[in-house]
Amino acid sequence: MNAGRLLVRASVVPALLVVAWLAVSLPLLMAGAFHPLPALALFVPAAALTLWLGLRTRPLPGAGKTDDADKPGGREADAAPWWTGAAVSGIAVAFLVLQVVMCSEQIIVRRDPASYVQFATWLAEHGSLPIPTAERAFGGPDGALLYESPAFYQYDGAIVPQFMAGSPLLLALGGWAGGTHGILLMAPLLGACCVLAFAGLVARLVGPRWAPAGALLLALSLPMLYVSRGTFSELPAIILLLGGLSLLHDSRREEGRTADLKAFLGGLALGLIVLVRIDGLRDILPVLVFAGFYVARRRWIGHWTAGGVLLGAGAGLAEGFTLSRPYLAYLRSSVEPLLAITAAVIVATTAMVVLLRWDRTGARLRRAGDAVARGRLPGAAAVLTVLVMLGFALRPLVQTVRRPPATPDDEMNVGFIETVQRIQNLPVDGTRQYSELSLSWVSWYIGVPALLFATLGAALLVRRLLRGRSTEWALPYAMIVWTTTQVLIRPGITPDHPWASRRLIGLVIPGLLLFTVFASAWTVRRVRRLGYSPRAVRAGAVTGVALLLVPVVLTSGGYMATRTEQGEVAAVDGMCDALRPGSAVVVVERSTADRFLQVVRGMCGRPAARTADGATPADVRRVAGEVRRAGHRPVIMAAKADQVAPYGRPTRILRVDTRQDGRTLTEPPGGTWGLSMEVWVAEPPAE
Repeated sequence: MNAGRLLVRASVVPALLVVAWLAVSLPLLMAGAFHPLPALALFVPAAALTLWLGLRTRPLPGAGKTDDADKPGGREADAAPWWTGAAVSGIAVAFLVLQVVMCSEQIIVRRDPASYVQFATWLAEHGSLPIPTAERAFGGPDGALLYESPAFYQYDGAIVPQFMAGSPLLLALGGWAGGTHGILLMAPLLGACCVLAFAGLVARLVGPRWAPAGALLLALSLPMLYVSRGTFSELPAIILLLGGLSLLHDSRREEGRTADLKAFLGGLALGLIVLVRIDGLRDILPVLVFAGFYVARRRWIGHWTAGGVLLGAGAGLAEGFTLSRPYLAYLRSSVEPLLAITAAVIVATTAMVVLLRWDRTGARLRRAGDAVARGRLPGAAAVLTVLVMLGFALRPLVQTVRRPPATPDDEMNVGFIETVQRIQNLPVDGTRQYSELSLSWVSWYIGVPALLFATLGAALLVRRLLRGRSTEWALPYAMIVWTTTQVLIRPGITPDHPWASRRLIGLVIPGLLLFTVFASAWTVRRVRRLGYSPRAVRAGAVTGVALLLVPVVLTSGGYMATRTEQGEVAAVDGMCDALRPGSAVVVVERSTADRFLQVVRGMCGRPAARTADGATPADVRRVAGEVRRAGHRPVIMAAKADQVAPYGRPTRILRVDTRQDGRTLTEPPGGTWGLSMEVWVAEPPAE
C-alpha cells in the first residue's frame, strides 16, 4: 500500500474507534451498567467491525483516474511519495509528546475542563447517573444545605452533571487505564488524533503532498495547543467531524454495499457530535441536505447517510433529554430555536427531494442549475465571498456588541469581564461581548496571510461548485461556511482569550485552514504553468508554507513552552487522604463550595454539601450534630482558617500555588496569571 492510501486510511481510524466506543458505552450508561468489563467486552468486536467496514475498499470502475496528476484522488494520490505519511506521522507524534509534557492538571472546578474531569471520574468509578446527594449522611433533607455546584445541578433529588455525556464517556476510558492522570492524558491523545484526521481530509480534498502542511498549520495554532492540554469536548467533536467528512468523501468513490456502509458510518460519526456537544446539531444540518441530494438522484448512499446522521443525533438527543435534562433546560433559549431550525431543514430537504424526483419540476430545476453554471452567478458568488469577509473585518468600526445580564450566571460574567478590563486598563463595561472582533480573533491564531488565502480559497471553491465542478467539496464547503458565518456573527462565549479560542477550533479554524491549503495548492499549480522548473516550484511551495507558519508561531510560540495548572492532582490526593473515612463535609464558603464540592464527592468519595444562603453558624452546628447522629464525622470546610475556626481547630489540608492562562480581551493571549488556592477544615467537637 502506497503512502497516500495508507495516510487516508489511517486518518479515519480515530473516528471509527470513537464511533464504536460511543455506540457501546452509551447504552450501558443509559442502563446504569457502564463498567470496564462489559464496556471493553462489547467494544472489541464493535471496533473490529467498524474498522473493517470503514477501511475496506471497493472503488468504482475508473475512480481515481484523471488527466490532472495534481488533483486529489488522481495519479498524485496513487503515487504519493513515502515522506507524506512519514511527515504527518512525525507531526502527530511530536504534537502528542509536546502536549503530554505540557498537559495541564485542571481538576479543581473553575471552568469546563475540570467539570469534564469530575464527570468522567464519577462515570469511571460508578458507571451510572445521576449522582446521589447522600442526604442521609447529613441527617436527611435540611433547608440549610444545598448539594449543587457549578456544572453539577441539584435536580429531582439528585446531582446531574452539566454537559452531554459523549466526552466524559471517552475520558472515563483513560480513568480506567490510569486514574486521574489517565483522564488528563486523554486530551493530548485526542488532540494528536485531530491533527491526523485533519491531514487525512487535506489529503483527500487537496492532495497527499499537502497533508503535512495542513497538519503543521493546525498543530501549531494556539487554539489547538490550548484545547489539547485540557479535557475540552471540542476534541472528540473535531475527530468525529473530520473523520465523518472523510468517510463520506470515500463513499462517493466506492460502489455497492461498501459505499453504503461507509456513508452510514460517516453519517453516524457526524450525528454523534450531538452526543458530545449539543450545538453540534447546528453544524451537521448541511449533511441532511447533502443526503437529500443523493436520495433525489436515487443513490442509496443518500439514504444511508441520512440514516447514520439521524441515528447518531437521535442518540445524542435521547441522552440529553434523559440524563442531561437540566443542562438542556438551562440552554432552552438556544436549544428550542435550534430544534425548530432542524425540523425546518428536514421539511425543506424532503420537499427538495420530492421536487427533484418529480419529472416535471425535476427537469425544470436541472435546467435552472445548468443556467446558473453557465451564467454570471458563480463569479458573483466569489465576489460576494470576498465582500462578506471584508464586512467582518470592518465590523468593529460600525458595531459594538453588548448584552445586558439576564441570569445570575450572566451577572457573574459581567463581573469577570470588568475585572479583566481593569487589569488590561480598558474602559470598564461588563456588558461588552467583543463579538465584533471575531474575525480579528481568527487572524490572531492563523495569521493574516492564511486568512487572505482562506478567503481566496473560499471564493474559488464557490465559483467551482456553482459551475458543477469539484463536487467533492460540496459538503465540506457548506459545513465550513455555514458554521463559520454563525460563529463569527455570534461566538456565544465569554470573550477572554485563550478561553474564547475554543469556539473557533471546533470548525472555524480547521475549515479556514483547509481553504488556505487549497488556495496554496491552486497557486502552486498556476505558477507551475508559467514554465518554472519543478525544483523551483517545490522550493517556492515550501517557502510559502513556511511564511504562512510565521504568524501562527509568533502567536503560539510563548504558549507552546508554558506549563499551567500544575500540581492540582497531588494537592487533591493529599486533601482526600486528610479527609478520614466516615467524614461528611459541609462547605461554608462559596468559592470553596463551587470548586471542591464535586471533587470531595467524586474524587474523595465523601458526602459533601454546602450551606444555603442565609444559613447561620447555629445552623452549621445543628447540621454537625445531625451528621454525628447519622454515624458520620462532621467536617467543616472553607478557604480560610478564620472561616472554620468557630467550629473547631483549623487545619489546612490543601494548598496550590501554580500558574493559570492569562486573560485578554482585545489582543492575542500571552503570559500567565498566578493561581493560589487553600482549603481549611475543622471538626466540631462532640456535644
